[in-house]
Amino acid sequence: MRIESGFAAAMERVWSFAVWLSELRGWRRYLASFVAGALSVLTLPPYEFLPLLFVTVPVLVWLLDGVGEPTRSRRRRVMWRAGLVGWWFGFGYFLCGLYWVGNAFLVDAEKFAFLLPVAVTLLPAGLGLFTGAAAAVARLFWFQGYRRIAVFAVSWTVFEWLRGHVLTGFPWNLIGESFAGSEALMQAAALVGAYGLSLVALLIVGSPAVIDTRVTRSQRAFDTEVLAAPAIALAGLALIWVGGAARLSSAELVYADGVNIRIVHPDTPFSRDWDDPNRLLTIIGQLLRMSSEETPARPQGIDGRTIVVWPENAVPVLLAREPYVLAAIGRMLPEGALLVAGSNRGEAAPDGPSNRLRVFYNSLYVVNSAGEIAETYDKHHLVPFGEYVPLRHLLGKLGLRQIVQFQGSFDVGPGPRTLALENFPPVGPLICYEVIFPGEVVARATRPAWLVNITNDAWFGESAGPYQHFSQVRMRAVEQGLPIVRSANSGISALVDPYGRVVDSLPLHARGVIDVPLPAPLRPTLYARLGDLFLLLLLAAACAAAWYGRPASSPRS
Repeated sequence: MRIESGFAAAMERVWSFAVWLSELRGWRRYLASFVAGALSVLTLPPYEFLPLLFVTVPVLVWLLDGVGEPTRSRRRRVMWRAGLVGWWFGFGYFLCGLYWVGNAFLVDAEKFAFLLPVAVTLLPAGLGLFTGAAAAVARLFWFQGYRRIAVFAVSWTVFEWLRGHVLTGFPWNLIGESFAGSEALMQAAALVGAYGLSLVALLIVGSPAVIDTRVTRSQRAFDTEVLAAPAIALAGLALIWVGGAARLSSAELVYADGVNIRIVHPDTPFSRDWDDPNRLLTIIGQLLRMSSEETPARPQGIDGRTIVVWPENAVPVLLAREPYVLAAIGRMLPEGALLVAGSNRGEAAPDGPSNRLRVFYNSLYVVNSAGEIAETYDKHHLVPFGEYVPLRHLLGKLGLRQIVQFQGSFDVGPGPRTLALENFPPVGPLICYEVIFPGEVVARATRPAWLVNITNDAWFGESAGPYQHFSQVRMRAVEQGLPIVRSANSGISALVDPYGRVVDSLPLHARGVIDVPLPAPLRPTLYARLGDLFLLLLLAAACAAAWYGRPASSPRS
């Protein structure tokens, strides 16, 4: 009896807290939403405290309870209030989750530091439009009890998918990334992908909000749904973990026959690479020495069955136009070995002289032991306002010429490719930011045997940014069932196996090399075969479950 009375008292306190949240008005309501969003960031790398979502997501649902019922005469007002609640949640989430973007403006502080406050607040404000729209749409179909959580999860996932695709997309810090803190939980991405993980996560962590604050005190009862929904959600989470753990326990890591990888992690100070021509020889010399040096794992140095990987923009020159640098690379590589390296690439204007470069790409080269460029890949997912300007013509017409006319703007490559490598398994190249896009990292025509991700996270210092970036690398490996070789100038360099496990790595600011054999790929996962089609089926099922048995009237009398 004492246990039962204690449980009832605890549930009554939770219900009272939920009602208190739903009755907040004005700035207090929006402040609570902002704080909940900001705290949700602690579920992402490098913190990875998933249980916090069981508090912050229900808080958002209870706040949405309090915006009123969307009757025909009040529909716009209710949607507006719900949209503001969702926007403040998203603003807090993205402001605290993407604060590190401001570090990029301090690399050349004299020119760009004044833009830091605008960039740090404008990006979260824009991304918050998606969470605001998700809340507004969900509130139109706000059924009773757990059904409204299902509606909310569907709406959030749809707008999260849109965030990953509108204006080339920005799917950074999806809610599903909170599962990446557990190797077992993240295995579900092989079935549903990162967007599907967001849907599953919200259906689970939103379960405490089965307590419907619109129910009057006289109607409150700890009925089957109130008690069962959190229990079923926790059981579902446990089942996902058990399934992932079982998958990992039976996972035998097989390696490609005789293929060795050397990942070079130079940790070159980024702010000086291109500005000081006197450092050119020092940088190239360092890369060449690190690529050929003897290590405990490779006491004889590299051999002809080795692929050396340098990071994004490792060489501060246009590599294709520097025959002496290419020749030095050829001398460094044993016969048969290859180098994968990042470099900018320039092309002449069609109607201009050949030495007048007008078109530039952020590129990846494959160089052979003869010092020849065997393959070239041009980045196709460019960083907004870092490598291109979205809505460039519109911004120019609005008079924002300083933003539009900036140096360093790149042209867009043709899209994902699979590069055929002589005597080595084919590879899918990804440059930096491209690895964050679920379902868009592998060429559809030809599946590669492995992925290579070259990056330079020096822009973001020792913030959470490099950890969040690396977490998405691991998620892509699980989704596709492919190993990923990652070389970062400054950031996290690693070899990730097809299950998202880190085989070997080097942390931030730890200059060195990683010598590892290349894991073999798995058979294409369900997500690799179907992409987001399975997600569409899950969304339809969740909508049907929410719609079935919906109440005919509002829960308030």
